[in-house]
Amino acid sequence: MLLRDIVGQNEVKNRLVKMVNENRLPHALLFTGYDGSGNLGTAMAFAQYLFCSNKQNNDACGECPSCQKTNKLVHPDLHLVFPIAKSKDVKSSADLIKEFREAFLENPYLSLNDWFEGLDAENKQPIIPVEESGNIIRELSYTSYEGLYKIMVIWQPEKMNTEAANKLLKVLEEPPEQTIFILVCNHPDQLLATIISRVQQIPFLRLTEAEIKEALIKKFGVTEENAQQAAFLCDSNFNEAIKLLTQSDEQLSFLQHFQNFMRLALKFDCDKALQWIDQNASTGREKQKQFLQYGLEIFRDCLMYNFGSRDLVRLSGNEKQFLEKFAPFITQRNYEMLIEEFNSNCYYIERNGNPKIIFMDLLLKTNELINKR
Repeated sequence: MLLRDIVGQNEVKNRLVKMVNENRLPHALLFTGYDGSGNLGTAMAFAQYLFCSNKQNNDACGECPSCQKTNKLVHPDLHLVFPIAKSKDVKSSADLIKEFREAFLENPYLSLNDWFEGLDAENKQPIIPVEESGNIIRELSYTSYEGLYKIMVIWQPEKMNTEAANKLLKVLEEPPEQTIFILVCNHPDQLLATIISRVQQIPFLRLTEAEIKEALIKKFGVTEENAQQAAFLCDSNFNEAIKLLTQSDEQLSFLQHFQNFMRLALKFDCDKALQWIDQNASTGREKQKQFLQYGLEIFRDCLMYNFGSRDLVRLSGNEKQFLEKFAPFITQRNYEMLIEEFNSNCYYIERNGNPKIIFMDLLLKTNELINKR
């Protein structure tokens, strides 16, 4: 992947190239950005730039042997670490490297949810286990095969458990020669402060609607109208913009699921509530977190709609029709408490709480808050 293939982020790309040209490249970089910002793709494109033997116009040539290998993620000096669903057959990233290459090459704006859905591992928590730190130390102890550098790209380092993070910290403190770490992170607040203090942060800014629109037209040949709509609705997430072009059934499924939840909250029916909770508990933890996050977005849009900022509401079609009817139930009196409840339950799901207990409690509290007058 080439730097010019990354949507927007010109300031970041220029900064990285300048570091190399001025021989000021630090041994550890932290690419921080939200889902769909392009920080993972930029990490791979920057690795290709570093390996390239014929750099030109502030980018890799894309044609030399090193570029061709890196473009397929098979360069012998490029090492990849990413979250896995640990099992008796999967102990580290090495056990899923083929699947990861295929997923990234299909979509460089890959999200963690996309990755785990592709693995059919939605019921498991993503983790970078402590064994991975040992693999990192061992792989980087060897001399480089072809490139000037050995590059270790760690995607979602916030998914490391404490023991793994502490071992990584030791490597960052005393890195092997000619080794570059690129940590690609969505939630830097979840990293150890000691790790953050030993890396140079490269923040990725929000993509503009104009950048997303232009990229959609160029990459997918869609009409200007469709590109504009997707760019508006995706909330700066290019991965989401791509999905919006196909109007995926998943979004409609979340809407129907949320509608059913709110109908039960408005008029509680114990039998139907138990059916809904059983259905929801069987979907897997990542899907449950996505549902809660979807609810948070709907609440936010309701508040915007109620207070006249309707141009900030990023919904269309069935979602917009639902919002127009549902918005009156979200008021200043219950908004903050609903947000707090949904956020708290997302935290409990992440901590392996019992989903049936969590969602029954949420349903009862939402019933109380929605009917509050």
